[in-house]
Amino acid sequence: MPRKTHPEKPGARGTKGTTTESRTPRPKPKIDFTVDALDYKNVTLLRQFVTDQGRILPRKYTGLPAHYQRQLNRSIKRARQMLLMK
Repeated sequence: MPRKTHPEKPGARGTKGTTTESRTPRPKPKIDFTVDALDYKNVTLLRQFVTDQGRILPRKYTGLPAHYQRQLNRSIKRARQMLLMK
């Protein structure tokens, strides 16, 4: 026996975009440094993206685009390798 569908009910599938309330877009992050500043030698900038335990903050908290986050991870790991950071 086939299922009955009720598209007139709110919250039913297929009614995307018809609700009165809309989501607010995520604010764009303000990047106040240049890409060249993401260098393993710039330890003062890199310390802003590391916790007290030494863990690298995720994109959710940093608000950086994925490209910058990958560069940040690379430079933090390099600074650790050179013993500039712990």
